[in-house]
Amino acid sequence: MAIEHDFFGLLESGPDGSIFWSENVELGDQSVTVDLTAPDQDDVSADALDIAAAMVSSLEAIDDSARNAMLAEVDDRTSEVTEYILQQQATLGDELDELLVDISGDVSVDIIRSLQLMSMTILADEHGGSDPFAVLEYALDPDATDDVLLVNLASDGSVQSVTSAD
Repeated sequence: MAIEHDFFGLLESGPDGSIFWSENVELGDQSVTVDLTAPDQDDVSADALDIAAAMVSSLEAIDDSARNAMLAEVDDRTSEVTEYILQQQATLGDELDELLVDISGDVSVDIIRSLQLMSMTILADEHGGSDPFAVLEYALDPDATDDVLLVNLASDGSVQSVTSAD
């Protein structure tokens, strides 16, 4: 079987009933991998696909919202955002400045501004549930795939949490 959608086109299911769609989307001067996945196409509603399409189309606004959520956690010394920033400073040392797109004097803000949005994974079967509907993956150094921050979004686009990949 398959699901047809105006934005995603024909989403064919695999032998196990799962669906998968992937595309590279331009965001400013970078390319972001966007994946839509669900373990069972029967759990994917037309509303979920419409919301997913809207998220992909408004990736820039979603990116802004995610970065604002990260900034909101900087003052919390126990947050994963703060731990990530401290870890990047310790790991990169003097090389950190080379990865920053802007140096304002506030290293936390500079790191968050300099993070690259690597991917967005949409979990289409999680529409309306308590688990994340979409996960944004950010990295300061695109080659350091283990050093990432994950921003979990609800199906209404609100930020549920920011976590590290550890």
